[in-house]
Amino acid sequence: MLDQFSFGNTGWGDELLSGLGVTVRLAVATLPVGLLIGFGVAQLLMARSFMLRAVGIGYTTLMRGLPEILTLFMVYNGVGLALKSFSQHFAPGGAGFDISPFVAGTTALALVFGAFAAEVIRGGFAAIPRGQIEAGQAKGMNPAQIFWRIKLPQLWRFALPGLGNLWLGLLKDTSLVSIIAVNDLMRMTKVAVGVTKQPFTFYLVACAIYWILCLLSETALARMERRANRGVARA
Repeated sequence: MLDQFSFGNTGWGDELLSGLGVTVRLAVATLPVGLLIGFGVAQLLMARSFMLRAVGIGYTTLMRGLPEILTLFMVYNGVGLALKSFSQHFAPGGAGFDISPFVAGTTALALVFGAFAAEVIRGGFAAIPRGQIEAGQAKGMNPAQIFWRIKLPQLWRFALPGLGNLWLGLLKDTSLVSIIAVNDLMRMTKVAVGVTKQPFTFYLVACAIYWILCLLSETALARMERRANRGVARA
């Protein structure tokens, strides 16, 4: 059985390793985009304008209410088709602009991640004591200084546990991109199962790999939380 996971022409080790690399790259590429969306939407949710708040609430309600797989199809098929039609309109007879499966997967996962992250970030901002902000204003700090010196360090501490959970969910949700022909770990596992007819063996290995990724992430997140909470007195 171990021969099935050897490297080279006789095993599937190199294919699974390649798929693992795509999975990690997809998650790493999605994270900063999702965080930027989350910060932006969080600002909308906390805006004084009713219209801006309505836009933020509408976005989070929509994206959190749709299944991730449906969002993926909408971005890959719907947005991809619209971009191709739009590009062909300005260049008749051309091949048009095609969105790659990797970009579509990153975009769809980032949209979903951003919706959930926005609520976590909004909660982190709300947890910052108002008195500290007023103290910064009393010392003559401008809004930028208050954000970087008072809000952001504490926001990181309050939001990190929630964002860590979202990261773990993102790692597992990357498996959805296999349905749009991204050669991630799940897709390469499916190919191996189709050729070898050994579903239990390969799916069990895939489970172990995802579990190890989550375990490593949890270890890193625990260290980050301890560092973020250094100097904070425990009640």
